[in-house]
Formats: sequence, structure tokens, C-alpha cells
Amino acid sequence: MGARYYGADSENGDRIDDPSEDALFMLISDLNDSDNTFVVVQPDEDDPVWFASVAMLDEGGYEIVRRDTSRNEHEVTTSTSINDIARDLTIWMAARRISAR
Repeated sequence: MGARYYGADSENGDRIDDPSEDALFMLISDLNDSDNTFVVVQPDEDDPVWFASVAMLDEGGYEIVRRDTSRNEHEVTTSTSINDIARDLTIWMAARRISAR
């Protein structure tokens, strides 16, 4: 059975359906600068209206992109705290699920 709401996919092929904050922390922690440089989270559907991505930066830290076309949102931020990124993405994605019901 696929994800009820969304899935998180990393560049190296790892996938977690409906990831928890801890699962997002794990996926982001596993990023490296050679073959696993990003994670994308989006609804498990054709032509999703929102997505979030986390990518490693060459100078250290992470770039976080949040886009929701249904709300005309597009935000790009940076952070060095995996804890903060995982928590913020979990909260942001929960708001997407509530509005989609």
C-alpha cells in the first residue's frame, strides 16, 4: 500500500511513506556531497500541488525549498540544524494535509 498523504524520496532511492519528524531527520542526516545530495517530500499523487525539498549546500548547511501552487507560496531558506528542518517541514506538511481534506 502506498502513502496515504505523501512520500519522502532521497536522491539515492530511499523512500519513506508518510514520514514522521524522526524519519525526516534520518533522511536529511543521511545526505552527503557525492551521491545523495537531496530529499524531496510531496503528495503521493499525479501532478502534486506542493512539495518541499532539502539539499546540501557546498559551503555547509542545507537549502530548504517549500512550494505550494494552490496557495501561491514559494519559500527558499537555509539552515544548519537538521532538528529545526525536520520539525519545520513536519509542521508545514501537516498544514497541507488539513487543507486538502
